[in-house]
Amino acid sequence: MLSTIMMALGAFRFGVMGDSYQELTRKAGYRWEGQDRLGREPAQQFVGPGAEEITLSGVIYPHYRGGLRQVEVMRLIARTGTPLMMVDGLGWVWQRWVIIEVTETKSVLFSDGTPRKIEFRVVLRSYGEDAA
Repeated sequence: MLSTIMMALGAFRFGVMGDSYQELTRKAGYRWEGQDRLGREPAQQFVGPGAEEITLSGVIYPHYRGGLRQVEVMRLIARTGTPLMMVDGLGWVWQRWVIIEVTETKSVLFSDGTPRKIEFRVVLRSYGEDAA
């Protein structure tokens, strides 16, 4: 049975059969600068879009699928400092993103400290492609 890929971030795959996110939050900001004016309140001037952020949150049950090192792989990829192409399971190309933060929480521990449950959160920021 083939794994269903939900999202590909560079060589890393979020999928139903392994590392799977249960929530995707996307935040877009827009930059406005205040222009001071004499005797009245500042006017706002649009200077362009801000960087978008995506937060992927999920749970890994390492003894069920995928193993204990999935979040560590995300951290290793982040340490390369390389913008990564992101493509979703429908084939939409989301351009390049950088990993800003990786968080994990291990719980439901065996007596040797091995977790049965790993919750993770990965924060991505749009790289900001140069104009063609």
